[in-house]
Amino acid sequence: MTAQSEPSKDPAIRAFAITLGAFRVKAGLGKKELAEKLGYTPAYTSQVEAAKNVPSPRFAEDLNTLFGTEAFTELQQNIMDARTNGLLPPGFIDYVDQESRASLMYIFEFGVIKGIFQTYDYACEVLRSGRAAEEVEQLASKRMERQKILARDEPPQIVAVFDEGVIRRTVGGREIMRDQIARLVEISKMPNVTMHIVPPGKGAYPGVMGAFTILRFDDGPDMVYTEGYLGGSITGNAANVRGHTVHFDLIRGVAMSADDSLEFLHAAWEGL
Repeated sequence: MTAQSEPSKDPAIRAFAITLGAFRVKAGLGKKELAEKLGYTPAYTSQVEAAKNVPSPRFAEDLNTLFGTEAFTELQQNIMDARTNGLLPPGFIDYVDQESRASLMYIFEFGVIKGIFQTYDYACEVLRSGRAAEEVEQLASKRMERQKILARDEPPQIVAVFDEGVIRRTVGGREIMRDQIARLVEISKMPNVTMHIVPPGKGAYPGVMGAFTILRFDDGPDMVYTEGYLGGSITGNAANVRGHTVHFDLIRGVAMSADDSLEFLHAAWEGL
């Protein structure tokens, strides 16, 4: 990472820098001595302590080892989380927070496979356009973290409907799609997941207006998240949620059964 001429205003970077300085002084080490003990250049360690450079995960781990603490890896992760959140479209951070709390999810996707069902390689391809490689990796890793809700002790019940074009559209090449469809087959067999595919030939069915997700909670009102080109919007407006619920029922009504959808996925995988 290139050093800045002025200290960063990012609170997470400044917190790391202040903590590093406090630990160094408490240990009775000068800046040059610290660099020698860690095996880094004095310029780099000084830049990090001055909040002019971003500490790497390896640097944080080395500081933990030297000072006998876990604080630096946690502080470094805070920096990465803040940087990743800054890359996310408007409205999406609120959605991710609500998604992690939902007890039931109704998902409809028309363009690409839903993020919580994506493989890492598929996610990278979806996220690649207009972004630097580092940004793509950060966002894809964040997407993989979201998928932990599928394996938690009490996972949400999920009913997902995909337009068949989502499965037919080759994203990133044959091998990436084969792995992605295999992942969908695996997820569709989870006891808390029901998956449907809208088959070819349905024409202008209700789902052509775009993707959305309805979230239900044990301790709060339902919410709906709609996606747009530049971001998304989440709302708990009762009329809005009710309208999307009716819409989802209509979409599900034109989709194949769960068993037929699974056969469709197997056929799509074999055809690649």
